[in-house]
Amino acid sequence: MLVGRFRASYAHVFEPSTPPGGGEAKYQITMLIPKSDVNTYNAVVAEMNRALQEGLQKTFGGQMPARPSMPLYDGDGTKQNGEPWGEECRGHWVLRASSRTRPSVVDINIQPILDPNAFYSGCYARATVNFYPYNTNGNRGVGCGLNNIQKIADGDPLSGRTTAEEDFGGSNAYAGSAAATNGYGQPAYQPPSYQAQAYQPPSYQAQAYQQPAGGFGGAPASPPGMMPGYTAAPIGYAPPAGGAPQQQAIDPVTGRPLPAGGVMGI
Repeated sequence: MLVGRFRASYAHVFEPSTPPGGGEAKYQITMLIPKSDVNTYNAVVAEMNRALQEGLQKTFGGQMPARPSMPLYDGDGTKQNGEPWGEECRGHWVLRASSRTRPSVVDINIQPILDPNAFYSGCYARATVNFYPYNTNGNRGVGCGLNNIQKIADGDPLSGRTTAEEDFGGSNAYAGSAAATNGYGQPAYQPPSYQAQAYQPPSYQAQAYQQPAGGFGGAPASPPGMMPGYTAAPIGYAPPAGGAPQQQAIDPVTGRPLPAGGVMGI
């Protein structure tokens, strides 16, 4: 049968999901059917009753279960564990359907939807399902098989899912300038600017050697490379008194210095 417009919840139609209590992983979806859609509700109830009658002989052994498990719940009531249904279920009938095989998912133009993010909990859809009796480990009732799904409209996500526009738009928009923020209220990172400078070789100026002033009798000038202001004479150097030293005469006979008086050969 065709289930009219409903809101999808707990949609696992691209990858199978394991039930919270364990068991076989299946493709599954919960359909939130508005209580104002009386025609769909009556059709679902009729199909469930048909499946019960079918199972009376084939599945239940000729004895109708006192309280058979059914896939349809009242969203304004409580779950089987006594907990209330979520706020999104208020004013709706809750129909659970599952399948071992992956259902076909198409858009409004009956084109396949390949992006798993395009069909999500909160969007609106239609689906074809079938009802069947089952008897598993003493648990007897009617199940709802999921066949195919058609998405007909977007809606507010039920799982906190946000769009890229919501995540990166508005105050989180990236302006690409120095004043742009990084989404955390801080200025966006700007790489440092480097400016290459041409290499300048050191400048050397040759200095001409200057003859010490005053000949050998004065203090020698600072030689090239000496610390500026150094004018002291080298340690151990004593300039001769009276100017340049006089050369002593040599006796050509003895080869020794000529004695006082200038007499040779002594």
